[in-house]
Amino acid sequence: MNFKPNLIEIRKWITIALISLFLLFGYKYFITSKSNSSIEYDTQLIQQQIKNVGKLIVTEGHFAEVMTYKDKRETYFPGLSFKKKAIIVINADVTIGFDLSKITYDIDEKNKIVTILSIPKEEIKISPDIKYYDIESSSFNEFNAADYNKISKIAKANLEKKLNTSSLKNNAENRLLTELTKMLIVTNSLGWSLHYNGEKIANESDLKL
Repeated sequence: MNFKPNLIEIRKWITIALISLFLLFGYKYFITSKSNSSIEYDTQLIQQQIKNVGKLIVTEGHFAEVMTYKDKRETYFPGLSFKKKAIIVINADVTIGFDLSKITYDIDEKNKIVTILSIPKEEIKISPDIKYYDIESSSFNEFNAADYNKISKIAKANLEKKLNTSSLKNNAENRLLTELTKMLIVTNSLGWSLHYNGEKIANESDLKL
């Protein structure tokens, strides 16, 4: 008669222990599952955003230049030479592009960090249209392929100098930064951080090419 109440009490505590274990493991399961699901969802969003950014952005410009080309061929006779010259008008379309599909990055899911590993260099394309006017030459010093190649190289070099002193490159970089800022916005909104060149990017001004 004395053992019956003790048996009931033992069953009661066993039942409580089983319910407690079930609740504990259930809580851990659902919390862990939710956390993993959240990180996976964040990662997918970030990857999608980088994919959206990964496009070719192009800044276009136009340059015009007029130059005079002169050449003189000396002879063995003093004072006797054969000259040639031409006025060259150059109109050039210039494009500066960034292929952002070539951005390489790393996603650290554990620490919620997106690291930009490398940004592609700009791709510069110069398409000159060269026209020749007032060409003067002689049969002893005529314009030939070497002259045209030389003029083309000089024209391209001058255009590159103009490009470097213009605002075109700066405008192209600003457009690039605008696209990269989209990555910063999405990572911050999800509670992640963006890193580049070994530093954390907290705002747009921290993005330096």
